[in-house]
Amino acid sequence: MRIVLQKVSEASVNVVDEETGELDTTFAPQSIGIGYMLLVGVSDNDGKTQIDWLAHKIANLRVFEDEHGKMNLSIHDVGGAVLSISQFTLYGNVRKGNRPSFVGAGKPDHAQRVWEEFNEALRAQGLEVKTGRFGAHMNVSLTNDGPVTILFDTEELGI
Repeated sequence: MRIVLQKVSEASVNVVDEETGELDTTFAPQSIGIGYMLLVGVSDNDGKTQIDWLAHKIANLRVFEDEHGKMNLSIHDVGGAVLSISQFTLYGNVRKGNRPSFVGAGKPDHAQRVWEEFNEALRAQGLEVKTGRFGAHMNVSLTNDGPVTILFDTEELGI
């Protein structure tokens, strides 16, 4: 799995109706205040091991400032929430040509299942998790606080 974590003071997502180009009224816009906005990419090799490791690591990551301005607090310590967005383009390969290849991204059925299980694993860690809609065209807005942006790649980490 590949995850881009951004520490945010606020983040939101809307779904766009691909036929009309207007906001999809069947999707209730989701938003959070302080917390993490996660872009989550899944490969066909990802499963329970990667889900569990990432959920634990993200829930316990200490990137929020304490009273001395040091990154020493977790999302639990600050009462933060998570906005999780599925993002197959994290597996874009740009080595050849000018158009990315996405063959490394997980097959949609598998990727959706893993993304949903990952979100449940975050909830099991005691986090409030809001999500976009898998496979949809979404408009995502955020205010990156810090800025703090961290990349997790379980393949690179050997997980």
